[in-house]
This record gives sequence, structure tokens and C-alpha cells, in this order.
Amino acid sequence: MHGCSKKLSLILNKVNEIVKQKQLKTNPKIIVVTKKFSIDKILPLIEAGHMDYGENKVQEAEDKWISVKKNYINLKLHFVGNLQSNKAKKAIKLFDYIHSLDNAKLASKIFQYQKELNKEVKIFISVNLGDEEQKSGVSLNKLNNFYDYCTKELSLNIIGLMCLPPIGENAQEYFKQLKNAADKLNLNNLSMGMSSDFENALICGSTHLRLGTIIMGERVSVN
Repeated sequence: MHGCSKKLSLILNKVNEIVKQKQLKTNPKIIVVTKKFSIDKILPLIEAGHMDYGENKVQEAEDKWISVKKNYINLKLHFVGNLQSNKAKKAIKLFDYIHSLDNAKLASKIFQYQKELNKEVKIFISVNLGDEEQKSGVSLNKLNNFYDYCTKELSLNIIGLMCLPPIGENAQEYFKQLKNAADKLNLNNLSMGMSSDFENALICGSTHLRLGTIIMGERVSVN
């Protein structure tokens, strides 16, 4: 078994173990974050049957995935980085999920391009739970209004919420906050948990784990 496939298999077993042990109601999806990895490093995972991958740069994703997606019709691409509104059209074209909707301008661009391209993507609203200035995301006190704008005025397909807990703080507390916010909006999906904190995220109800290093190893340049 290829090294990355073996690591993914171990993680899947670990996730299933936690779900069973804690009697969780979720069936979490693992998104393998493949930024800065060339497609030849990723193909063994695809050939082993894993179909969900995450990228954080539109240009890099286009270079890597356009032809691969044509060959694997079940493959799903997740945009997990900060999406600039001038890249929204390309993102809609290539990706199936966007995990980082964080402002009204981007929301209206997504609405516009979805109509133009006749394609709907599944969207998570990015929430800035720690109100960190250096981070994008909708603050908790503006979330309800933003959600209403996206769903009622733009009819976007908002399926859940996403967060990145502040570094060095208790991630579990932030995961619980996000779960609570999602419950209030009747949203069933939570994009939370990365290589360092996915077990806590799972316990708090994560449905989409964004895992890179723990499966792919340390990142190297694509070039």
C-alpha cells in the first residue's frame, strides 16, 4: 500500500473508532488537503478510491485538477482557503464545495457566477469565532443577518459553518461554539478539525475534517 494511502486508512479507522466509541450521529467526510502537492503524489489516493480533496489556491488547483476531474467523475473538490471575489468565477467552475464564504461581496459574486455557469456549489460560511483581526470570517454577532442575506436574498446553498480556532487556545471550546451556532440555524454540516485537532472536532460534531499533513506529510513546493 502506498504511504499516503496507508496513513489515510489509519485515519479512517481512527475516525470510525471515535464515532463508535462516542456514539456520534455523524458520518464524517475526510477532505485530504493537497495544496503544494503534485498530482502524482495524489493519484495513488484517488486510485485507492478516495474522492474528496481540498485546495486553497484557485490557480494551483486549476493547474492540477482540471484534467483529473474529467477522468474521475465522482471526485469532489473543496476550496478551503480565502477566496477573493475576483477568483470566484474560476472557483465556481472547478470546485464543488466552498468552505470559506466570509463577506457579502463574495456572496453576490458567487450568486452571479452560479447563474452564469448554471452550476450550484455547496457552501460553508466561515465564522471568525475569536474575532481575530488577521483572520477573515463572519463574526458570531453578524452571522444570523449574513446567513439570511445569503439564503433569502441570494438563494445560495449554505450547507454549514466552518472555523479555524485561534492558535494556542482550547480548540474544543471554539468547536462547541460553532456547533451551537449551526444548531440555531438548523445547519447540519460543520467543517472543522485539521491534522492537529481533528479528534476534538469529531467529538464536537464535525462532519468535514480538513486533513493535510497527517496524510500527505510535510508540504513541499510543487515545482
